[in-house]
Amino acid sequence: MADKKNRFSSTISIRNKRASYEFEIIDKYVAGIVLMGTEIKSIREGKANLQDGYCIFFRGELFVKNIHVSPYKQGTHFNHEPTRERKLLLQKRELIKLKKKSEEKGLSIIPLKLFTNARGFAKLEIALAKGKKL
Repeated sequence: MADKKNRFSSTISIRNKRASYEFEIIDKYVAGIVLMGTEIKSIREGKANLQDGYCIFFRGELFVKNIHVSPYKQGTHFNHEPTRERKLLLQKRELIKLKKKSEEKGLSIIPLKLFTNARGFAKLEIALAKGKKL
């Protein structure tokens, strides 16, 4: 029983450490993320990877791709797919602003940090960034 309490962390902060080395960050936003039931359990265990993630627009909505959330061990056959597209929740004016800026040459939207707020909701910090010439 004590093992179960320590498995889920109360504060989650999963960072994309490579982002600051590979990109010059121009602007940051905090977006809500739509998750399935077993995904939030894996995230609370700290089993997510943001390094290959990027954001795209599809039909006026923003989605994040290539974020790997490991399958939940106690999940059944209803467990989630590890690298599925996840919808991001932003205000309409922020979406319009991001879409205009991301269409400029060399700018992209990348995830920086996955965390939970005080209410327990999962949030994703994204950034409008320009790639560095390495």
